[in-house]
Amino acid sequence: MPTKIKFGTDGWRGHVAEDYTFENVRRCSQGFASYLLEEGNAGKWVIVGYDKRFRSEHFAEAVAEVLAGNGLNVYLTDDASPTPVISYSVVAKKAVGAVNVTASHNPPTDNGFKVRDENGGAIDPEGLVKIEALIPDNIADVKIKDVDEAKANGSIVLFDSTIDYLAHIKKLIDVQPIKDAGLTILVDAMWGNGAGWFSGLLNGGATKVIEIHNERNPSFPEMKRPEPIPPNVDVGLQAAKDNNADIFLVNDGDADRVGFGDENGEFIDQLRAYGLLAYYLLEVRGERGAIVKTLSTTTMLNKLGKVYDVPVYETGVGFKYVAPKFTETDALIGGEESGGYAFRGNVPERDGILAGLYMLDMLVRTGKKPTELLADLFEKVGGEHFYNRIDTPFEGDKQGKIDSILAANPATIGGLKVTELVTVDGFQFHLEDGGWLLIRFSGTEPIIRVYCETMHEDKVEAILQDGLKIAGIK
Repeated sequence: MPTKIKFGTDGWRGHVAEDYTFENVRRCSQGFASYLLEEGNAGKWVIVGYDKRFRSEHFAEAVAEVLAGNGLNVYLTDDASPTPVISYSVVAKKAVGAVNVTASHNPPTDNGFKVRDENGGAIDPEGLVKIEALIPDNIADVKIKDVDEAKANGSIVLFDSTIDYLAHIKKLIDVQPIKDAGLTILVDAMWGNGAGWFSGLLNGGATKVIEIHNERNPSFPEMKRPEPIPPNVDVGLQAAKDNNADIFLVNDGDADRVGFGDENGEFIDQLRAYGLLAYYLLEVRGERGAIVKTLSTTTMLNKLGKVYDVPVYETGVGFKYVAPKFTETDALIGGEESGGYAFRGNVPERDGILAGLYMLDMLVRTGKKPTELLADLFEKVGGEHFYNRIDTPFEGDKQGKIDSILAANPATIGGLKVTELVTVDGFQFHLEDGGWLLIRFSGTEPIIRVYCETMHEDKVEAILQDGLKIAGIK
């Protein structure tokens, strides 16, 4: 039986040499090629890029061969490129879409296949269903043009994806004040595509950028996976302390996400980071526009929306939901709990490079430290907000777990009264303090995620433990 290729929260991911094979990558590429052709794009250009995982560049060539075999033309990146750079290339090159060979934050055993539309954003769920339906079962039904032949006749063209992106990013932010500020910035590239970007943009002035984990190593040593959350960031946070850094920046493997640490080397969780970035745009820059958030991120955004009189739209988890709503509303910012943020003026894509630059710009414009900026944010939203998440692998009957969650009907969670159950994406229990507990199945791995946010620091653990019980994990 052929492998059933299914797109999750952001693309198709699998274990290399098990289900993520050259044959299956070619089958998936044929599905995307057929989709583009059905949309009337014969002879048009498609971007193909890749990350620094095992053999990613060779999988990308296989993708390019299939697209070229179907009469499409391909711009193939000449090196591993951050996901936001690949996405912007779609716009810069007037392409009709992109394929990005990356497994983002997944473990080193995995690789993946992300698709993007003509705007550089994630293809919506309806489009993904169409692509899945067009993936052939038989490799014999895949059209392939040899890569060397395609390069020779110009249907595959190697290109430097950095040139257009750098020119674009410098229109969105003036990096000179950051270079002049005399900051010490510790950057963890997590062995991925973010290596060299902050140092390249910011070196040459009074500011010092120190990079770690900035070489290619597909085994991702000193971390479980290239995901910018604890414990994966612990080595980087310690390096920030050791170097007396003013701020810590960390990108995931494909650099579409970013994480932060404060001047004390303490991690700033993703919900607080999203709150800070929205506060920066609304308060520090004085801009106005809609906020798009997934249901798994912070209610601080809803409170900022009221303070600054801007609409807040909530979606399911994943940029396949965020990107369409972001585009539809011409949003100021869109983001999710995983540490991915999109910004107006850029493509509807998470951009861990631009988000990092914006955070640095906030430090420079305000002259404040990260902890001081967090204090300002909390003052705006009525107090400190606390968040945590537990990821647990699971096997067996998913539907059985869903049934038991729905049957649980808890009156309280963590000692707080349950006011509502929302089932838009997973199972979100709203609590009397305005906080929430969310139980959902990962869209990329066989994992149950249990998340919570509350204004009661002493209740975080109790809420999560109750969540694990409701999910049938303990």
